[in-house]
Amino acid sequence: MRYAICFTPSASDPLTLVAANWLGRNIYSGEMVDPPAIRGLGIHEIAFYTAVPRRYGFMGVLKAPFRLAEEMSEASLLRDLMRFSGSVAPFEIPQLEVARLDGAFGLVSSTPSQQMHFLAASLVQAFDVYRAPLTEAEIERIDPDGLSATQFANLHRWGHPHVMDEFRFQMMLTGTVGPADTQRIEKGLRSFFEPVLAGPIAISNIALLMEDGAGGPFRVHSLHPMGKVSARKIA
Repeated sequence: MRYAICFTPSASDPLTLVAANWLGRNIYSGEMVDPPAIRGLGIHEIAFYTAVPRRYGFMGVLKAPFRLAEEMSEASLLRDLMRFSGSVAPFEIPQLEVARLDGAFGLVSSTPSQQMHFLAASLVQAFDVYRAPLTEAEIERIDPDGLSATQFANLHRWGHPHVMDEFRFQMMLTGTVGPADTQRIEKGLRSFFEPVLAGPIAISNIALLMEDGAGGPFRVHSLHPMGKVSARKIA
């Protein structure tokens, strides 16, 4: 079983509901969701291209999935994540947009967010003590031969190649899309998501995700509000 530290909007956020519809699974409840009806895309086609991100759910990774170190417990992880979240002020991303990402599609910030970059780097550093060392099999699955020197160093120091200066915030919506389908998938994604991407995205919580058994889907284990309690808005 593994944990991951991520950002995902609240369970009732319109973006969460639209993303669950697209991916076919709700990251909070774990329940399967009927695929959307999108002109030009078949439901089986959507299911095929969303198979990989469906397992992880709609989220942006801040600290990649990790197994707990032997001397660490879930209770202490929760306690420290609660303390950490309370020490970080909430902020906003001006806008998310659909983007092509190495043959796949996801949502990225329309402009670079230094606050998100700092949040991810801080989490990677602060919670590295909770991460069990990677096994040889885990390292091989990442394909170290295809990494740059910096990414290779990150993999062995922090357990993942795309951290620190190599980090890019993204919320994946598909796996790799074949060239013949790229334009149709992109058009469908834009028409489906853009109505809920018009305004800023509030980054006001940090989510702890938990894997359902070895190789199972991830679900939100707990949501940790950012900022001091006295400074949070009362809904």
